[in-house]
Amino acid sequence: MSIDHKTLLTRDEIAHRLEALPGWHHRGNAIEKHFDRGDFNGSLAFVNALAAEANAQDHHPDITLSWNDVTVTLSSHDSGGLTERDFRLAAAIEALAGA
Repeated sequence: MSIDHKTLLTRDEIAHRLEALPGWHHRGNAIEKHFDRGDFNGSLAFVNALAAEANAQDHHPDITLSWNDVTVTLSSHDSGGLTERDFRLAAAIEALAGA
């Protein structure tokens, strides 16, 4: 399945896709979520797994790591907003968080 990396999603499309991603919020030209990973080692392990998946998908999210908290912000910067690619990575991140 080919993912459209360039076509920006409408507000309605974004809202619809967020229904399947509990805890993710639309903020400006991005979606964002905080993940509590318990401690620094848990946060670091999560970021490393997330980075591997993001690289595999050729996506480069903004990630902030604080002791037990990881904040992930997704936007297709090269397209100027949210595309299918962002939601595909968000779903993959959800799978990693639950693993």
